[in-house]
Amino acid sequence: MASASTATSSTMVGSESSRAQAEARAAVLASLESAGSNYDIQMQRRAADLHKNAAAIAKQEAELKKQTAALAKENAIWQKELSKATKGLNQHGDLQNWAEMMERDFAVLEETLRLVEGGHEVQSASGGSQWR
Repeated sequence: MASASTATSSTMVGSESSRAQAEARAAVLASLESAGSNYDIQMQRRAADLHKNAAAIAKQEAELKKQTAALAKENAIWQKELSKATKGLNQHGDLQNWAEMMERDFAVLEETLRLVEGGHEVQSASGGSQWR
């Protein structure tokens, strides 16, 4: 009978050991699942933030492209104005050069007339020769 009793107690110990192992395994799995769930929630939150930020960046990029196009258009307008102003200044310079050449020609003509008329020198109030 002693051996029957030993076998029964050994079966009970084995069954308790199996139950303890199953409970330990279940506790470890629950702990891992809880930790995994916590990380999963954090990762889902981060992924949602990334998608939201990507949409905001795409919107900003579209606005930047629009503003860049408007700036390029305005730059072209100012470039045309600059070209007009430069052309006008060049024409003014040409006009000033023409006026200076005319003034020199008139000075030569005045001097020639002065010499033809007898060589006497007449000064005007402005410092140049006087027309007659």
